[in-house]
Amino acid sequence: MFQLIREEYEILKSQFVTSSWGGARRATPYAFMEQGVAMLSSVLHSERAVQVNIAIMRAFVKLREMLASHRDLARRLNDMEKSTTASSRWSSTPSAD
Repeated sequence: MFQLIREEYEILKSQFVTSSWGGARRATPYAFMEQGVAMLSSVLHSERAVQVNIAIMRAFVKLREMLASHRDLARRLNDMEKSTTASSRWSSTPSAD
């Protein structure tokens, strides 16, 4: 388990509908890594807890599959961003008009 930094919390908060009842949080929330979720199954024994745990583990598996299948695409995008950044620096120099 780890605590989100403020920037991560803001990104997460902007992606979900949040309740308007509460004020500002004093501390950023905690998040579980995959291993932490797996350990919960040894502690929580209710049927609902088991079903939620299975759903979360499936989400981690799906995320891992997506990352693996798009690794090449991510590398190519990163290469394109680097070349675009390099060329934009070159073309953004002021002209002597």
